[in-house]
Amino acid sequence: MDQISAVLKRAMPFQMVSDDMLRGIVKLAKSRSFARGDMIYDRGDEADDIYIVASGSVSHALRTEEDQADLNKIMRSGDVFGWAAVLDGQRGRMAKTVCLERTEVVQIDGEELMALIKQSPVTGDVIMSRFATMITKEFSAPDSVAARVPHFPVAEISTAQQGDGVGSGWALTFFRLAQWIKSPKPYLMLLGFAILLGLWYLTVEVWKLPRFADMPGLTVVVRELFNPNPTYGLSVYTPEYYQHIWVSIRRVSIAFFLATALGVPLGLFMGWSKIFREYVFPIFETLRPIPILAWVPLAILMFTGTETPVIFLTFLASFFATALNTMLGVESIDESYSRAAYCLGASKWQVFREVIVPGAMPFIFTGLQISVGVAWFSLVAGEMVSGEFGLGYVINTSYTMVRYPTIVIGMITLGAVGYVTSALVRMVGDYMMQWRVRELALGGR
Repeated sequence: MDQISAVLKRAMPFQMVSDDMLRGIVKLAKSRSFARGDMIYDRGDEADDIYIVASGSVSHALRTEEDQADLNKIMRSGDVFGWAAVLDGQRGRMAKTVCLERTEVVQIDGEELMALIKQSPVTGDVIMSRFATMITKEFSAPDSVAARVPHFPVAEISTAQQGDGVGSGWALTFFRLAQWIKSPKPYLMLLGFAILLGLWYLTVEVWKLPRFADMPGLTVVVRELFNPNPTYGLSVYTPEYYQHIWVSIRRVSIAFFLATALGVPLGLFMGWSKIFREYVFPIFETLRPIPILAWVPLAILMFTGTETPVIFLTFLASFFATALNTMLGVESIDESYSRAAYCLGASKWQVFREVIVPGAMPFIFTGLQISVGVAWFSLVAGEMVSGEFGLGYVINTSYTMVRYPTIVIGMITLGAVGYVTSALVRMVGDYMMQWRVRELALGGR
Protein backbone atom coordinates (compact mmCIF):
# COMPACT_ATOMS: atom_id res chain seq x y z
CA MET A 1 0.00 0.00 0.00
CA ASP A 2 2.82 2.41 0.84
CA GLN A 3 4.48 1.72 -2.51
CA ILE A 4 1.24 2.38 -4.41
CA SER A 5 0.70 5.57 -2.41
CA ALA A 6 4.22 6.75 -3.28
CA VAL A 7 3.58 6.09 -6.98
CA LEU A 8 0.29 8.02 -6.86
CA LYS A 9 1.97 11.02 -5.25
CA ARG A 10 4.38 11.18 -8.20
CA ALA A 11 1.56 11.10 -10.75
CA MET A 12 0.47 14.54 -11.95
CA PRO A 13 -3.33 14.16 -11.54
CA PHE A 14 -3.08 13.00 -7.93
CA GLN A 15 -0.42 15.29 -6.49
CA MET A 16 -2.96 17.66 -4.93
CA VAL A 17 -5.40 15.18 -3.38
CA SER A 18 -5.95 14.97 0.36
CA ASP A 19 -4.69 12.06 2.44
CA ASP A 20 -8.23 10.68 2.74
CA MET A 21 -8.76 10.82 -1.02
CA LEU A 22 -5.34 9.27 -1.60
CA ARG A 23 -6.17 6.35 0.72
CA GLY A 24 -9.43 5.82 -1.18
CA ILE A 25 -7.61 5.69 -4.54
CA VAL A 26 -5.02 3.30 -3.10
CA LYS A 27 -7.83 0.88 -2.21
CA LEU A 28 -8.93 0.85 -5.85
CA ALA A 29 -5.41 0.26 -7.18
CA LYS A 30 -3.48 -2.94 -7.77
CA SER A 31 0.06 -3.66 -8.92
CA ARG A 32 0.85 -5.54 -12.12
CA SER A 33 4.10 -6.68 -13.70
CA PHE A 34 4.92 -6.95 -17.41
CA ALA A 35 7.94 -8.39 -19.22
CA ARG A 36 9.85 -6.68 -21.98
CA GLY A 37 7.84 -6.70 -25.22
CA ASP A 38 4.48 -7.26 -23.52
CA MET A 39 1.63 -5.21 -24.92
CA ILE A 40 -0.53 -3.73 -22.16
CA TYR A 41 -3.32 -2.73 -24.55
CA ASP A 42 -3.87 -1.96 -28.25
CA ARG A 43 -5.93 0.60 -30.11
CA GLY A 44 -9.61 -0.21 -30.01
CA ASP A 45 -9.40 -2.30 -26.83
CA GLU A 46 -11.92 -1.46 -24.13
CA ALA A 47 -10.86 1.62 -22.18
CA ASP A 48 -11.57 0.49 -18.64
CA ASP A 49 -8.43 1.15 -16.55
CA ILE A 50 -5.80 3.82 -16.17
CA TYR A 51 -2.15 2.99 -15.49
CA ILE A 52 0.73 4.64 -13.68
CA VAL A 53 4.30 3.50 -14.30
CA ALA A 54 5.97 2.47 -11.04
CA SER A 55 9.25 1.28 -12.62
CA GLY A 56 10.51 0.49 -16.09
CA SER A 57 9.35 2.15 -19.30
CA VAL A 58 6.47 1.86 -21.78
CA SER A 59 6.18 2.96 -25.41
CA HIS A 60 2.93 4.89 -25.88
CA ALA A 61 1.89 5.37 -29.55
CA LEU A 62 -1.17 7.64 -29.62
CA ARG A 63 -3.31 8.16 -32.69
CA THR A 64 -6.38 10.41 -32.57
CA GLU A 65 -8.97 11.15 -35.24
CA GLU A 66 -7.14 14.39 -36.08
CA ASP A 67 -3.72 12.71 -36.47
CA GLN A 68 -2.59 10.59 -39.38
CA ALA A 69 0.66 9.53 -37.72
CA ASP A 70 1.38 8.19 -34.24
CA LEU A 71 2.36 10.53 -31.43
CA ASN A 72 5.05 8.54 -29.67
CA LYS A 73 6.01 9.02 -26.05
CA ILE A 74 8.10 6.98 -23.63
CA MET A 75 6.32 6.56 -20.29
CA ARG A 76 8.56 6.32 -17.23
CA SER A 77 8.14 6.24 -13.45
CA GLY A 78 5.21 8.42 -12.34
CA ASP A 79 3.76 8.85 -15.84
CA VAL A 80 0.05 8.19 -16.35
CA PHE A 81 -1.46 6.52 -19.43
CA GLY A 82 -4.73 4.81 -20.28
CA TRP A 83 -6.54 8.09 -19.56
CA ALA A 84 -9.18 7.25 -22.22
CA ALA A 85 -10.90 5.46 -19.33
CA VAL A 86 -11.89 8.83 -17.81
CA LEU A 87 -13.00 10.60 -21.02
CA ASP A 88 -16.66 11.28 -21.76
CA GLY A 89 -17.97 9.18 -24.63
CA GLN A 90 -14.69 7.28 -25.09
CA ARG A 91 -15.03 3.48 -25.02
CA GLY A 92 -11.98 2.37 -26.98
CA ARG A 93 -8.26 2.77 -26.51
CA MET A 94 -6.56 5.49 -28.54
CA ALA A 95 -3.00 4.19 -28.28
CA LYS A 96 -0.85 1.10 -28.42
CA THR A 97 1.32 0.52 -25.36
CA VAL A 98 4.28 -1.86 -25.28
CA CYS A 99 6.76 -2.42 -22.46
CA LEU A 100 10.35 -1.59 -23.41
CA GLU A 101 11.73 -3.48 -20.40
CA ARG A 102 10.42 -5.25 -17.35
CA THR A 103 7.81 -2.84 -16.01
CA GLU A 104 5.76 -2.46 -12.84
CA VAL A 105 2.52 -0.48 -13.13
CA VAL A 106 -0.32 0.58 -10.86
CA GLN A 107 -3.70 -0.21 -12.40
CA ILE A 108 -6.90 1.62 -11.37
CA ASP A 109 -10.43 0.91 -12.58
CA GLY A 110 -11.67 4.03 -14.35
CA GLU A 111 -15.34 3.80 -13.35
CA GLU A 112 -14.52 3.21 -9.68
CA LEU A 113 -12.07 6.12 -9.73
CA MET A 114 -14.69 8.47 -11.22
CA ALA A 115 -17.27 7.36 -8.65
CA LEU A 116 -14.79 8.07 -5.84
CA ILE A 117 -13.71 11.53 -6.91
CA LYS A 118 -17.31 12.59 -7.60
CA GLN A 119 -17.83 12.35 -3.84
CA SER A 120 -15.51 15.36 -3.44
CA PRO A 121 -16.38 17.70 -6.36
CA VAL A 122 -13.76 20.38 -5.60
CA THR A 123 -10.89 17.89 -5.47
CA GLY A 124 -12.38 15.94 -8.37
CA ASP A 125 -12.49 19.03 -10.54
CA VAL A 126 -8.80 19.69 -9.84
CA ILE A 127 -7.92 16.07 -10.69
CA MET A 128 -9.83 16.30 -13.97
CA SER A 129 -8.22 19.63 -14.79
CA ARG A 130 -4.81 18.09 -14.27
CA PHE A 131 -5.79 15.21 -16.56
CA ALA A 132 -6.75 17.73 -19.24
CA THR A 133 -3.47 19.62 -18.86
CA MET A 134 -1.47 16.39 -18.94
CA ILE A 135 -3.23 15.21 -22.11
CA THR A 136 -2.51 18.40 -24.06
CA LYS A 137 0.93 19.24 -22.69
CA GLU A 138 2.63 15.89 -22.10
CA PHE A 139 0.95 13.87 -24.86
CA SER A 140 0.55 16.73 -27.37
CA ALA A 141 -3.01 15.54 -27.93
CA PRO A 142 -5.49 17.94 -29.59
CA ASP A 143 -7.62 20.19 -27.40
CA SER A 144 -10.68 18.30 -28.61
CA VAL A 145 -9.48 15.27 -26.67
CA ALA A 146 -8.87 17.22 -23.47
CA ALA A 147 -12.31 18.80 -23.87
CA ARG A 148 -13.84 15.37 -23.22
CA VAL A 149 -12.41 15.32 -19.68
CA PRO A 150 -15.47 15.63 -17.39
CA HIS A 151 -15.88 18.39 -14.82
CA PHE A 152 -18.10 18.17 -11.77
CA PRO A 153 -20.63 20.60 -10.34
CA VAL A 154 -19.38 21.70 -6.95
CA ALA A 155 -22.71 21.05 -5.26
CA GLU A 156 -26.18 20.05 -6.31
CA ILE A 157 -28.89 22.64 -5.65
CA SER A 158 -32.46 21.56 -5.24
CA THR A 159 -35.20 22.91 -7.49
CA ALA A 160 -36.76 24.68 -4.53
CA GLN A 161 -33.49 26.46 -3.76
CA GLN A 162 -33.13 27.52 -7.37
CA GLY A 163 -36.66 28.85 -7.30
CA ASP A 164 -35.76 30.91 -4.23
CA GLY A 165 -32.83 32.41 -6.10
CA VAL A 166 -30.09 30.58 -4.20
CA GLY A 167 -27.19 30.40 -6.64
CA SER A 168 -24.25 28.08 -6.97
CA GLY A 169 -22.09 30.63 -5.15
CA TRP A 170 -23.93 29.92 -1.90
CA ALA A 171 -23.77 26.20 -2.58
CA LEU A 172 -20.04 26.46 -3.07
CA THR A 173 -19.68 28.45 0.14
CA PHE A 174 -21.64 25.94 2.21
CA PHE A 175 -19.80 23.03 0.61
CA ARG A 176 -16.42 24.55 1.45
CA LEU A 177 -17.61 25.29 4.97
CA ALA A 178 -18.66 21.66 5.41
CA GLN A 179 -15.31 20.48 4.06
CA TRP A 180 -13.49 22.83 6.44
CA ILE A 181 -15.46 21.53 9.42
CA LYS A 182 -14.63 17.94 8.44
CA SER A 183 -10.93 18.77 8.18
CA PRO A 184 -8.59 19.04 11.19
CA LYS A 185 -7.99 22.76 10.59
CA PRO A 186 -10.71 24.24 12.85
CA TYR A 187 -9.82 21.92 15.68
CA LEU A 188 -6.12 22.67 15.42
CA MET A 189 -7.03 26.37 15.44
CA LEU A 190 -9.09 25.90 18.60
CA LEU A 191 -6.25 23.93 20.15
CA GLY A 192 -3.85 26.81 19.42
CA PHE A 193 -6.16 29.31 21.11
CA ALA A 194 -6.63 26.95 24.07
CA ILE A 195 -2.85 26.69 24.51
CA LEU A 196 -2.48 30.49 24.39
CA LEU A 197 -5.26 31.07 26.92
CA GLY A 198 -3.91 28.28 29.12
CA LEU A 199 -0.44 29.85 29.18
CA TRP A 200 -1.99 33.23 30.00
CA TYR A 201 -3.95 31.73 32.90
CA LEU A 202 -0.98 29.77 34.26
CA THR A 203 1.63 32.54 34.03
CA VAL A 204 -0.59 35.24 35.58
CA GLU A 205 -2.96 33.51 37.97
CA VAL A 206 -1.32 30.19 38.90
CA TRP A 207 2.44 30.58 38.69
CA LYS A 208 2.34 34.38 39.14
CA LEU A 209 5.64 34.92 37.38
CA PRO A 210 7.43 38.21 38.17
CA ARG A 211 7.13 39.66 34.67
CA PHE A 212 3.37 39.01 34.65
CA ALA A 213 2.56 40.03 38.23
CA ASP A 214 0.78 43.27 37.28
CA MET A 215 -1.07 41.92 34.26
CA PRO A 216 -4.81 41.25 34.47
CA GLY A 217 -5.60 37.55 34.57
CA LEU A 218 -7.74 35.58 32.14
CA THR A 219 -10.64 35.18 34.55
CA VAL A 220 -10.64 38.90 35.41
CA VAL A 221 -10.75 39.93 31.73
CA VAL A 222 -13.44 37.39 30.82
CA ARG A 223 -15.56 38.43 33.80
CA GLU A 224 -15.26 42.10 32.84
CA LEU A 225 -15.90 41.45 29.13
CA PHE A 226 -19.17 39.58 29.77
CA ASN A 227 -20.35 41.58 32.78
CA PRO A 228 -23.72 43.38 32.35
CA ASN A 229 -22.47 45.93 34.90
CA PRO A 230 -18.73 46.18 34.16
CA THR A 231 -16.46 47.57 36.85
CA TYR A 232 -14.56 49.76 34.37
CA GLY A 233 -17.56 50.64 32.17
CA LEU A 234 -16.84 48.61 29.02
CA SER A 235 -18.17 45.15 28.09
CA VAL A 236 -20.17 43.42 25.37
CA TYR A 237 -23.31 44.69 27.11
CA THR A 238 -22.43 48.39 26.86
CA PRO A 239 -23.27 50.46 23.73
CA GLU A 240 -19.92 52.27 24.00
CA TYR A 241 -18.10 49.02 23.20
CA TYR A 242 -19.75 48.74 19.79
CA GLN A 243 -19.43 52.46 19.16
CA HIS A 244 -15.65 52.20 19.56
CA ILE A 245 -15.55 49.18 17.22
CA TRP A 246 -17.68 50.93 14.59
CA VAL A 247 -15.61 54.12 14.66
CA SER A 248 -12.37 52.14 14.21
CA ILE A 249 -13.84 50.02 11.40
CA ARG A 250 -15.07 53.16 9.62
CA ARG A 251 -11.67 54.83 9.84
CA VAL A 252 -9.80 51.74 8.64
CA SER A 253 -12.27 51.21 5.79
CA ILE A 254 -11.84 54.76 4.50
CA ALA A 255 -8.05 54.64 4.84
CA PHE A 256 -7.82 51.18 3.26
CA PHE A 257 -10.01 52.21 0.34
CA LEU A 258 -7.88 55.30 -0.31
CA ALA A 259 -4.65 53.31 0.04
CA THR A 260 -5.92 50.72 -2.46
CA ALA A 261 -7.26 53.31 -4.90
CA LEU A 262 -3.95 55.23 -4.92
CA GLY A 263 -1.38 52.57 -4.04
CA VAL A 264 -2.33 49.94 -6.63
CA PRO A 265 -2.14 52.27 -9.68
CA LEU A 266 1.08 53.84 -8.37
CA GLY A 267 2.65 50.41 -7.86
CA LEU A 268 1.52 49.24 -11.30
CA PHE A 269 3.05 52.24 -13.03
CA MET A 270 6.28 52.09 -10.98
CA GLY A 271 6.71 48.46 -11.96
CA TRP A 272 5.67 48.91 -15.59
CA SER A 273 7.49 52.12 -16.53
CA LYS A 274 11.20 52.38 -15.79
CA ILE A 275 11.18 56.12 -16.46
CA PHE A 276 8.29 56.70 -14.07
CA ARG A 277 10.02 54.56 -11.43
CA GLU A 278 13.23 56.56 -11.71
CA TYR A 279 11.33 59.75 -10.85
CA VAL A 280 9.01 58.42 -8.17
CA PHE A 281 10.67 55.47 -6.42
CA PRO A 282 13.49 57.43 -4.69
CA ILE A 283 10.92 59.78 -3.14
CA PHE A 284 8.72 56.81 -2.24
CA GLU A 285 11.59 54.98 -0.51
CA THR A 286 12.60 58.15 1.35
CA LEU A 287 9.15 58.62 2.84
CA ARG A 288 8.34 54.95 3.50
CA PRO A 289 10.69 54.34 6.50
CA ILE A 290 9.40 57.39 8.43
CA PRO A 291 7.46 56.09 11.46
CA ILE A 292 3.76 56.89 11.66
CA LEU A 293 4.19 58.69 14.98
CA ALA A 294 6.64 61.08 13.30
CA TRP A 295 3.83 62.20 10.98
CA VAL A 296 1.49 63.07 13.88
CA PRO A 297 2.48 66.76 14.26
CA LEU A 298 2.24 67.38 10.51
CA ALA A 299 -1.08 65.54 10.32
CA ILE A 300 -2.53 67.79 13.03
CA LEU A 301 -1.19 70.89 11.24
CA MET A 302 -2.39 69.83 7.78
CA PHE A 303 -5.89 68.63 8.68
CA THR A 304 -8.55 70.24 10.83
CA GLY A 305 -10.67 68.37 13.31
CA THR A 306 -9.95 65.09 15.04
CA GLU A 307 -11.17 62.60 12.44
CA THR A 308 -9.14 63.47 9.33
CA PRO A 309 -5.67 63.26 10.96
CA VAL A 310 -6.41 59.76 12.24
CA ILE A 311 -7.55 58.59 8.79
CA PHE A 312 -4.47 60.17 7.20
CA LEU A 313 -2.12 58.41 9.63
CA THR A 314 -3.93 55.11 9.03
CA PHE A 315 -3.77 55.65 5.28
CA LEU A 316 -0.01 56.27 5.12
CA ALA A 317 1.35 52.90 6.23
CA SER A 318 -1.36 51.06 4.30
CA PHE A 319 -0.55 53.03 1.16
CA PHE A 320 3.17 52.23 1.25
CA ALA A 321 2.57 48.50 1.79
CA THR A 322 0.06 48.35 -1.08
CA ALA A 323 2.18 50.29 -3.57
CA LEU A 324 5.40 48.40 -2.81
CA ASN A 325 3.85 44.93 -3.13
CA THR A 326 2.09 45.92 -6.34
CA MET A 327 5.36 47.15 -7.84
CA LEU A 328 7.11 43.92 -6.85
CA GLY A 329 4.26 41.98 -8.44
CA VAL A 330 4.77 43.73 -11.77
CA GLU A 331 8.53 43.18 -11.60
CA SER A 332 7.98 39.45 -10.95
CA ILE A 333 6.26 38.99 -14.34
CA ASP A 334 8.49 37.32 -16.90
CA GLU A 335 9.26 39.86 -19.61
CA SER A 336 8.80 37.21 -22.28
CA TYR A 337 5.02 37.38 -21.74
CA SER A 338 4.96 41.07 -22.65
CA ARG A 339 7.22 40.48 -25.64
CA ALA A 340 5.00 37.66 -26.86
CA ALA A 341 1.94 39.90 -26.56
CA TYR A 342 3.65 42.67 -28.53
CA CYS A 343 4.68 40.17 -31.20
CA LEU A 344 1.04 39.13 -31.54
CA GLY A 345 0.06 42.73 -32.22
CA ALA A 346 -1.12 43.84 -28.77
CA SER A 347 -0.96 47.53 -27.94
CA LYS A 348 0.65 48.91 -24.80
CA TRP A 349 -2.75 49.33 -23.15
CA GLN A 350 -3.71 45.75 -24.03
CA VAL A 351 -0.44 44.43 -22.59
CA PHE A 352 -0.99 46.45 -19.44
CA ARG A 353 -4.58 45.29 -19.07
CA GLU A 354 -4.20 41.63 -20.09
CA VAL A 355 -0.65 40.81 -18.95
CA ILE A 356 0.59 43.26 -16.32
CA VAL A 357 -2.53 43.59 -14.15
CA PRO A 358 -3.46 39.87 -13.99
CA GLY A 359 0.18 38.89 -13.50
CA ALA A 360 0.56 41.25 -10.55
CA MET A 361 -2.75 40.28 -8.89
CA PRO A 362 -1.28 37.66 -6.49
CA PHE A 363 1.21 40.22 -5.17
CA ILE A 364 -1.48 42.91 -5.05
CA PHE A 365 -3.73 40.87 -2.79
CA THR A 366 -0.81 39.77 -0.66
CA GLY A 367 -0.02 43.45 -0.28
CA LEU A 368 -3.64 44.23 0.56
CA GLN A 369 -3.62 41.63 3.34
CA ILE A 370 -0.47 43.22 4.74
CA SER A 371 -1.98 46.64 4.14
CA VAL A 372 -5.14 46.03 6.16
CA GLY A 373 -3.07 44.70 9.07
CA VAL A 374 -0.75 47.69 8.93
CA ALA A 375 -3.78 49.96 8.81
CA TRP A 376 -5.02 48.59 12.12
CA PHE A 377 -1.86 49.21 14.12
CA SER A 378 -1.41 52.60 12.42
CA LEU A 379 -4.97 53.40 13.46
CA VAL A 380 -4.13 52.64 17.08
CA ALA A 381 -1.20 55.04 16.93
CA GLY A 382 -3.40 57.77 15.44
CA GLU A 383 -6.25 57.23 17.91
CA MET A 384 -3.88 57.30 20.85
CA VAL A 385 -2.76 60.79 19.86
CA SER A 386 -5.74 62.41 18.17
CA GLY A 387 -8.83 60.24 18.55
CA GLU A 388 -11.90 60.67 20.72
CA PHE A 389 -13.37 57.24 20.00
CA GLY A 390 -12.03 53.93 18.74
CA LEU A 391 -10.17 50.92 20.05
CA GLY A 392 -6.82 52.74 20.13
CA TYR A 393 -8.44 55.48 22.18
CA VAL A 394 -9.82 52.82 24.57
CA ILE A 395 -6.39 51.25 25.05
CA ASN A 396 -4.60 54.56 25.63
CA THR A 397 -7.26 55.99 27.94
CA SER A 398 -7.46 52.76 29.95
CA TYR A 399 -3.72 52.86 30.53
CA THR A 400 -3.75 56.44 31.82
CA MET A 401 -6.73 55.64 34.08
CA VAL A 402 -5.22 52.30 35.28
CA ARG A 403 -8.01 50.16 33.80
CA TYR A 404 -5.82 47.19 32.86
CA PRO A 405 -8.61 44.69 32.07
CA THR A 406 -10.07 47.19 29.59
CA ILE A 407 -6.68 47.44 27.88
CA VAL A 408 -6.74 43.70 27.24
CA ILE A 409 -10.38 43.84 26.11
CA GLY A 410 -9.42 46.51 23.58
CA MET A 411 -6.45 44.47 22.37
CA ILE A 412 -8.48 41.28 21.99
CA THR A 413 -11.23 43.12 20.14
CA LEU A 414 -8.67 44.78 17.89
CA GLY A 415 -7.12 41.41 17.04
CA ALA A 416 -10.49 39.78 16.33
CA VAL A 417 -11.73 42.59 14.10
CA GLY A 418 -8.38 42.77 12.32
CA TYR A 419 -8.47 39.02 11.70
CA VAL A 420 -11.94 39.29 10.16
CA THR A 421 -10.98 42.17 7.86
CA SER A 422 -7.87 40.34 6.69
CA ALA A 423 -9.95 37.21 6.02
CA LEU A 424 -12.42 39.27 3.97
CA VAL A 425 -9.58 40.63 1.82
CA ARG A 426 -8.31 37.09 1.35
CA MET A 427 -11.78 35.87 0.32
CA VAL A 428 -12.14 38.68 -2.21
CA GLY A 429 -8.72 37.81 -3.60
CA ASP A 430 -9.63 34.14 -3.98
CA TYR A 431 -12.87 35.11 -5.71
CA MET A 432 -11.15 37.46 -8.16
CA MET A 433 -8.25 35.08 -8.81
CA GLN A 434 -9.98 31.74 -9.33
CA TRP A 435 -7.67 31.27 -12.30
CA ARG A 436 -4.75 31.54 -9.87
CA VAL A 437 -6.19 28.85 -7.60
CA ARG A 438 -6.50 26.55 -10.61
CA GLU A 439 -2.96 27.42 -11.75
CA LEU A 440 -1.50 26.55 -8.35
CA ALA A 441 -3.36 23.26 -8.38
CA LEU A 442 -2.08 22.40 -11.83
CA GLY A 443 1.44 23.30 -10.75
CA GLY A 444 1.33 20.84 -7.85
CA ARG A 445 1.34 23.44 -5.05
